[in-house]
Amino acid sequence: MRTIYDRLREYSHSDYYGFHMPGHKRQMDLLGDTSPYSIDITEIDGFDDLHHADGILKDAQERAARIYHADETHFLINGSTVGILSAIFGVTQKGDTILVARNCHKSVYHAIDMNELNPVYLYPAFDSEAQLNTEISAEDVRTALEKNPKIRAVVIVSPTYDGVVSDVEAIAEAVHEKGIPIIVDEAHGAHFGFHPYFPENSNTKGADLVIHSLHKTLPSLTQTALLHVNGDLVDRRKVKKYLDMLQTSSPSYVLMASIDACVEMLEHKAEECFAPYAERLEYMRVRLSGLRRLKLIQTEHFDRSKLIISVKDTDLTSRLLSHILLEEYHLQMEMAAGTYILAMTSIGDTEEGMNRLIAALEEIDEKVDRRMREHGISEVFQIPVQSSLPRAQIICSGAEVELFSEEGMIRSLPWQESVGHVAMEYAYLYPPGCPLVVPGEKISQEAADMLQWYQDLDFTIEGLKKEQYIEVWMHG
Repeated sequence: MRTIYDRLREYSHSDYYGFHMPGHKRQMDLLGDTSPYSIDITEIDGFDDLHHADGILKDAQERAARIYHADETHFLINGSTVGILSAIFGVTQKGDTILVARNCHKSVYHAIDMNELNPVYLYPAFDSEAQLNTEISAEDVRTALEKNPKIRAVVIVSPTYDGVVSDVEAIAEAVHEKGIPIIVDEAHGAHFGFHPYFPENSNTKGADLVIHSLHKTLPSLTQTALLHVNGDLVDRRKVKKYLDMLQTSSPSYVLMASIDACVEMLEHKAEECFAPYAERLEYMRVRLSGLRRLKLIQTEHFDRSKLIISVKDTDLTSRLLSHILLEEYHLQMEMAAGTYILAMTSIGDTEEGMNRLIAALEEIDEKVDRRMREHGISEVFQIPVQSSLPRAQIICSGAEVELFSEEGMIRSLPWQESVGHVAMEYAYLYPPGCPLVVPGEKISQEAADMLQWYQDLDFTIEGLKKEQYIEVWMHG
């Protein structure tokens, strides 16, 4: 039987090209072809301790803070997830109320569940033409804070998985008017602030806690991330306490070396790396804007490193387009969503790789256009739902969900029969990992229709114990 290493080595020597994370794209090796085994150590003399850093790791984290314009920065070797969990635990007490953007990653909901928090949801706007959730409104934040004076913290995601950027500065101002902190999940924006082609990062926009996934959009190894702390609204000792609890007691020096090498590159070679990348990316976007049937789409405030290709006006589905690119052109996308595919780019992308994607999409677009004209196809991809985030009525907290489970009033129902009942389990697509249904919410008809729609398109709905069924509290 071939080992995982055998499969990885075989794949690394193939012609498959990835428009997905990690951002090094198997091209930019900042550790100089060093075998991970040769530098894999533990906390021996002279190499510091991540949980009590006062030497080389302290210096490395301070450099990261300086480069990212943060007051304080912590290395994360359990990914952005541990940063999100520690940030939320660090600014809330058990049972607190928290204002949350409904399009946040599942780790935010796990924090809510674990700390028995009461969520109030913020819904992003929705662009029906692009079929994308767009920004969180600062006015919606201000309104929610006025209506719910018990809110103790705010969590938003910007940029989103799709690249949508909210006005963090205006939102932070609204939040700070109430004297509470704002957490920004900026996992997909670790490259922000290093070239004018991209937005500035949220440390410069007033955010109190910011999480960056270096591995998503920069040349750093998978699982590497940063948690930044700013201002005086955050109990830093409490945040650090949870980092120490939630991160492994044996942090990988290979991963920490990767973080530090990435930060060093940002400090000394940002212009050298980002300037040609921005030029190649803009050329790519110009070429793809000429597609006739497929469409390159974006919202008003957008991270242009993300390439969103819509199939809405074609006879293809996003899954089929992704499959064609993989099987016929050996190009792996990051995600196929309801009506589009997502190709992630980074400074690790080569000109040859970008040109391969341009050529593939132009060729597919020409075939689609010819086929649709020859067959007189006018009825294209049908979209039965007009939002990728069903609005939900919150019935109970995570703690009450556990209580209901103990009372034994749980049934597993088909999606369409679950409408009106309280969900007892998650339902989400991964990627992007934003739940369509969260435990404690009353399941709406819109949510049930959406789950069925994704199932019909052959997407895998995760979080459920039984396919096409969801556990509910019958008396909700």
